[in-house]
Amino acid sequence: MPASVRVGYGLGSLCTGTFATVPGLLLLYYLTNVMAVPAAAAGVALFLPKAWDVLINPVVGALSDRSRFRGGPRRPFLLAGACTLPPLFALIFAAPPLRGMAAAGYAALLFLLAATAYAVFQVPYVTMPAEMTDDSEERGRILGWRVAFLGAAILLSGAVAPAIAHAGGDTPSSYRLMGLAVAALLAAGMFGAWYGTRRAPSVARSTAEPSLRSQLAAARGNLPFLFLAGMWTAQALAIGVMLAGVQYFATYVLGSASAVTPLFACMIGPLALVMPLWNRLARSRGVKSAQFWASSLFLAATLVLTATPWAGTWAAYGAVAAVGIAYGGLQLLPLRMLADNLAADAARTGRQRAATFTGLWTAAETLAFALGAGAFAAVLAVSGFRSSEAGHQAAQPGSAVTGITLGMSVLPAALALAGLWLLHRYEEPVPPATTAGSARAEASAPAPPPAPASAPAPAPAPARGTGPQAEGSDRTDTPEDETDRAE
Repeated sequence: MPASVRVGYGLGSLCTGTFATVPGLLLLYYLTNVMAVPAAAAGVALFLPKAWDVLINPVVGALSDRSRFRGGPRRPFLLAGACTLPPLFALIFAAPPLRGMAAAGYAALLFLLAATAYAVFQVPYVTMPAEMTDDSEERGRILGWRVAFLGAAILLSGAVAPAIAHAGGDTPSSYRLMGLAVAALLAAGMFGAWYGTRRAPSVARSTAEPSLRSQLAAARGNLPFLFLAGMWTAQALAIGVMLAGVQYFATYVLGSASAVTPLFACMIGPLALVMPLWNRLARSRGVKSAQFWASSLFLAATLVLTATPWAGTWAAYGAVAAVGIAYGGLQLLPLRMLADNLAADAARTGRQRAATFTGLWTAAETLAFALGAGAFAAVLAVSGFRSSEAGHQAAQPGSAVTGITLGMSVLPAALALAGLWLLHRYEEPVPPATTAGSARAEASAPAPPPAPASAPAPAPAPARGTGPQAEGSDRTDTPEDETDRAE
C-alpha cells in the first residue's frame, strides 16, 4: 500500500482524537463554571447527544454500505462530515448570552447536531482498514499511523484548547475563540483523510445488517467480539471520566486551572514514544498479553492518584504520566484485536461484516465517553459541587474536592478492573495459516508461475470453504471478478 495512503488515512485521527477530547475535557466545565448550569443538568446535556449516536451510528453504517457513489462507499461520507462538523463544533461554544437551563438546552442541541455529523465521518472511517487490506501486518501499519495522529491530535487539542479558553479568564469570548481554533483542526484532519485516501485499494467490501436488531443479533453470534467490545467500552468509559474530571482536578485539587495543560502533556506526551513499544510487545508476546499489561498499568496509576492530597503535585504528575504510557497501548491494541476479529469472522462465515461490527464498536465508544462525562457530573452533584458563572467563581465545600479526587482515581480504576475481567474472557482468533490443515495445504500446493511485470497482482483467494467452489478445487477468476477488482 502506498505510504501516502497510510498517512492520509491517519490524518482522519486529527478529527476523531480532537472531537473525543475537547468536548469531554472542556464542555462540562464550560457549562458549570462559565454558563452557570447546574452539574446534574450539564451532565444530561452532554449525555443525551452522545446517546443519540448509539442509534445513528448503525444507520450511518448501513447507508454507507448501500451507497453507490462514484467515490466509493466510504469517502463521500468523509467529505459530508468534513463539511458539517467544523462549523457545528464552533457554534457549540458560540452561545448567545444565555445562562442556566437555557444555556444547557442550546449546548445540547448543537452538540447533538455535531455528534450526528461526526458519526457520518467516523463510522465509514473506522471501517476502511478492514477493506483496504487483508494482511494483518499491513493493518497494523495503517493503525500505527492512525494512533500516531490520534496522539498528536489529543496532545495538541488537549493542551491548546484549555490554554485558549483560560487565556481571557474563562470568559464566553475566550471559549468562542477556542471553538474556532478547534474547528480549524477538525477541518484539516477530515479533509486530509478524504483527499489522502483517494488512491486507497479495496480488497473487500463489507455489508452491514439492515437493522439495529439484526446487527445486535450478528454481534451475539460473535462471542469474542462481545467481550472485546465490552472491554473497549469499559476503558473508554474510564478515559471519559478522567477527561471530564481533569479540569476540575487541576482547578480544585492542584489549585490552578492552568495546571490542566501540564497534566495533559504528561498524559498524552508519552503516546507517540511508547506506541512502537506496545506494538513490539504485541508481536513478541501476543496482542492480548500486551493489552493485559497496558490495562494493569492504567489501573495501578489511577489508584496512585488517590494519594494526591497527601503526596503532592509531583506525585499526581507522575501518576498521570504512567496513565499516558498505558494509554498508548489502550488506544492501539484493541484496534488490532478488532481488525483480527473481523478477519476471522469473514473467514468463518464467508461474509464481509466489518461495517456491522465497526458501527456497533463506535457506538459503544461514543456512549462510553458520554457516560464518562455524565458519571463525573453525577459525582459533582452528589458531592455538593456549586456551579458558577464567568467572573464569579463559587467556593467549593471539602466534600466536593474529595469527590473530584475520587472521581479521577477510584472510579476509573474500578472500570479498568472490569475491563481486565472482560479481556480475560476474550479468545484471540487463530490465524488460518497456523492450523494443521492449512499448513499441509501450503506444503502440498505447487508454487504459482511468476506473473509478468506488467500484470496486476492477483487478488487474494478466499478462505477455504467460504467460496462457491468445492473445497480443494482450484480457483479461476471470472470476467466478473476482474471487473470487480478494477472497480
